[in-house]
Amino acid sequence: MELRNIFFGLALLAALSNVAILIMIMAALQRRGHKTSMLLARIYTFRYLSAYKEATMKETGKRGPLYSLWILTINLTLVFALAGVLIQRG
Repeated sequence: MELRNIFFGLALLAALSNVAILIMIMAALQRRGHKTSMLLARIYTFRYLSAYKEATMKETGKRGPLYSLWILTINLTLVFALAGVLIQRG
């Protein structure tokens, strides 16, 4: 298996994890009384992230763990995809 394909596979895994975390953030917001829409999640992603961050800051004084995980997985997706593109075919 080529190293390039491994990086693309890791990027795909990180992207799927990112989507799952966004769904968990939306569920947490709904429990707190915020309206969310699965159909519009791609458009309102950053709105949901900031609402989650504000809600958890009010409750605990810290960002919620899902916020940090979302940031981590989106960055991992970018890094793995970029590494897959930059690696020479061999």
